[in-house]
Amino acid sequence: MHIPDGYLSPQTYVPFYAFIVPYLAIASNKVKKTLRSRHVPLLALGAAFSFVIMMFNVPIPGGTTGHAVGGVIVAILLGPWAASIAVSIALIVQALLFGDGGITAIGANCFNMGVVIPFAGYYIYKLIAGASEITSPRRWVAGAIAGYLGINIAAVLAGIEFGIQPLIAIAPDGHPLYAPYPLSVAVPAMAGEHLMLFGFVEALVTALVIKYLQKADNELLTIYGGAK
Repeated sequence: MHIPDGYLSPQTYVPFYAFIVPYLAIASNKVKKTLRSRHVPLLALGAAFSFVIMMFNVPIPGGTTGHAVGGVIVAILLGPWAASIAVSIALIVQALLFGDGGITAIGANCFNMGVVIPFAGYYIYKLIAGASEITSPRRWVAGAIAGYLGINIAAVLAGIEFGIQPLIAIAPDGHPLYAPYPLSVAVPAMAGEHLMLFGFVEALVTALVIKYLQKADNELLTIYGGAK
């Protein structure tokens, strides 16, 4: 889902940058107030986990890639604001040091994977898990569904971002200046691969981590109101 340079117009990536910079500042302040100092290493582990899992990129039609993100499990453990920071750090490092995702697209990539996935996934998880016991199978089922839906929502949004480029940035002769694929191509390409493959990978990763922690150390699932 990493968007490379040259696929988004300035009309698209500048607003995303304008959003993500103050957003991460707000997220940082919220995490300082809600995350205890002894849990800060978990935030670093969350960023490292997301970084590693996103390195397994599979090219898909449309100029981007498909992969799991890990944003939902980090959101379940530490909250969506902390997950935003963890995933965004991973994305920024990947873009700056490894060329994985474009520099101009950092804002869009952070929004899609660092904002949409954690928040959508976390609240879907909370809705399904409800007041169930922390050791209940309902928890890992909720995590699997949240992971699947969260990454697919983000994939559709990325497809829309690609698909609007031929509408907003064209040359005088009518040719697209950036992503050349219309919505009718970009959205199905992004959604299809994630619905059929990468969504299940995200679901599996999320469910397995929850199941493991339920047995090994279920208190970690209560750090951010998991028992409520």
